[in-house]
Amino acid sequence: MRGFFIWVILIVTSQLHKTVYMSSEKIKHYITTLEAHITNHETVNPKISKATIGWQIDHSLKVINSVCKAIQSSDSKAYKNNFSFMGKFLFTIGFFPRGKAKAPKHVKPPEVILKEDLVSQVEDAKANVETIKDLNDNAFFKHPLFGHVNKKRVNRFLELHTNHHLKIINDILKQ
Repeated sequence: MRGFFIWVILIVTSQLHKTVYMSSEKIKHYITTLEAHITNHETVNPKISKATIGWQIDHSLKVINSVCKAIQSSDSKAYKNNFSFMGKFLFTIGFFPRGKAKAPKHVKPPEVILKEDLVSQVEDAKANVETIKDLNDNAFFKHPLFGHVNKKRVNRFLELHTNHHLKIINDILKQ
């Protein structure tokens, strides 16, 4: 019986590692996709969003970088498993609805978005996401609606949030 439990723990642990790894690979892919859209940073389609593609890219990168910095500097002993029902629901359905949330000030893009600033943020994001895998399991950042988002959930959050803005970018480009 003891051997069975060890086997189950090994399977669950390897699946968790695979999930974290795959999700971080998806985030890296999304960052590369954001980078590819920098050439369209001034494009806008008011039927889809009053913001430009540059705004979508800048905001997405600011979120990635600020979340990574917050989780890196968090005190894992202060982590509380208070992830909200709303967070669990949205993580389960796999997307964020449009127009329902306001970006906090620290992740709002500036009035003028420069191409070189986007390129710099892309490089920072690529480096920052690499640090997640080495963090304590209870490293976390505080989300205003979801509560504490720990290492296990941070990749999923970044994946869903970035994909939300990539969908908007794709819709703007369909004009």
